[in-house]
Amino acid sequence: MDTRLIAWARAVKARRRLPLPTLWLFTDERRLPDPLPAVARLPPGLAGVVFRHDEAAGRAALGRALARLCRARRLVLVVAGDVRLAANLHAGLHHRRGRRTVPWPRRGVLTASAHDRAELARAARAGADIVFLGPAFATASHPGQRPLGPVRWNLLARRASIPVAALGGVTGKSIRALPRAAAAAAIGALA
Repeated sequence: MDTRLIAWARAVKARRRLPLPTLWLFTDERRLPDPLPAVARLPPGLAGVVFRHDEAAGRAALGRALARLCRARRLVLVVAGDVRLAANLHAGLHHRRGRRTVPWPRRGVLTASAHDRAELARAARAGADIVFLGPAFATASHPGQRPLGPVRWNLLARRASIPVAALGGVTGKSIRALPRAAAAAAIGALA
């Protein structure tokens, strides 16, 4: 776990006094098949989890275990794209590419991911509380994909009407190049 990233998240939380977590772990079936140990190490009250194990066998059971762990550690949990599972887990919801794909009676935190200006605008229109913009830097999750880089990332974040979190290649060192980041999200740096 990247202790510099955790220190950055604590400093941002203290400075900006956001009601949302400033540190987010994205689950990943391939890179983090069992997210429970990583979630158990997240700082209580500072972090959130975006549950994305879409195709995993036993997804609902893993979701229930994550929900129990998140409640015990005072972590925010959002479920990617599955309104029914989010409701069953008493969790928030995560929209991909800023799109609200299904109706959702507002329960908890609403997050979204975005990769460009249009998706940032869609996330804001969908009512997202925070949007994850990426990839900010080169990332193992999307090898070969061109990252936004710090200049484009900060420009897009500055124009956004909602808080923007950095996603993609984010570490305790790289996040320093993104002064507009309201939060940081990662897989590897938090595993």
